Amino acid sequence: MCHSVENEKKGDTMQQVKNEIKKVVKGKDHIIDKVLAAMLAGGHILLEDIPGVGKTTLAMAIAKSMSMSYKRVQFTPDVLPSDIVGFSMYNPDSKTFEYQQGAVSCNLFLADEINRTSPKTQSALLEVMEEGNVTVDGVTRPLPDPFIVIATENPLGSSGTQMLPESQLDRFMVCLTMGYPEHEAAVDILKENAKKPISTLQNVITVERFVELRKKTNDMYVHDSIYDYIVTLVEGTRTNPLFMAGASPRGSIALLRMAKAMAVLNDRDYVTPEDIRNVLVDVLGHRVKLSTKARAEGKDIEAALNELFDSVKVPRT
Repeated sequence: MCHSVENEKKGDTMQQVKNEIKKVVKGKDHIIDKVLAAMLAGGHILLEDIPGVGKTTLAMAIAKSMSMSYKRVQFTPDVLPSDIVGFSMYNPDSKTFEYQQGAVSCNLFLADEINRTSPKTQSALLEVMEEGNVTVDGVTRPLPDPFIVIATENPLGSSGTQMLPESQLDRFMVCLTMGYPEHEAAVDILKENAKKPISTLQNVITVERFVELRKKTNDMYVHDSIYDYIVTLVEGTRTNPLFMAGASPRGSIALLRMAKAMAVLNDRDYVTPEDIRNVLVDVLGHRVKLSTKARAEGKDIEAALNELFDSVKVPRT
C-alpha cells in the first residue's frame, strides 16, 4: 500500500521505536507513549515509583533503540555536584588544569533515586536540565544534543528520601508512575527474565533522525483556540477552589509541547483537545497543590484535574 514519506517520517519511525521498547517493557504502552512524547517535546521525565518495576530497563531500552549515549548515576547522600557536571584536574605534564567530564555528558542521563541525594547535588543537576550546558571553573560547555534526563524517585516516606524542591519539580515536563504490571505482563516478564532481552534490542533510528522529529514537533501549527484552551485550563488551577497553588506559565508551555508530541505519535499534524486531556495530569499533577477543601472531599490530584478539565468548555477546532 502506498503512503507518503511524510507519514513514514513521523508516525512510523516512532512506532518502530515503541515496538522495540515493548520487547523488554511489558504492559506499559501508555507510559512508553508519554515518555517518548516528553522526549519529542524536549522535556525531562520524572518517574515516581517503588524500586523494581522497570524504570531503569525503560531508560536503557530507549537509549539503545535510538542509538543514544547513556549514563546512569545511583544517587546517594555522598554523590557530589562534581560527579554530575565534571571537574578540573591538574595535569603535571602539560602544567595545566584539564576538564574531566561528568556523568551528564551523554544524550540520556538516568538519575536513579534523585530524592536521596543532597540539595546541593540536586541543584547542580537542575542547572544542567535548564541550561543544557555545564559550567565548571567559569567555563561553560554545551552538552550533547539531545540531552534528556530521566529521573526516578522513591515515594516520599521511603528510607532516606526527602522532598524535591518545587523549583526542581517544575523543570520536569511530566511526572509518571509505572505501577505494578498486570498479571499477564508479569508472566511475560518472568518468561523473558532468563533471556536478557535488553541485549537483543536494535538501533531503529539515529540520534540525528530523532532531532529532526523533535524539530518537526516544535514547528507544528496550533490553532488559536487551542492556545486559549490551554491557558484557560492552567489559569483554572490558580482560581479553582480545589487547588491551593496553581501551575506557572512553564506549565502552560509544557502542556502545549506535550500535546504537540502526542499528535506526532498519533500520526497527526494538528493538536486536538483529547491530546491535552491525555497528558493533563502528567504535566500539571506535580506542579499544583490540592486545597484543604479538595482533601476534605476525598479528592486526589488526578480527580481534581479531571474535574477542572470537565468544567472548561472544549473548543471546536
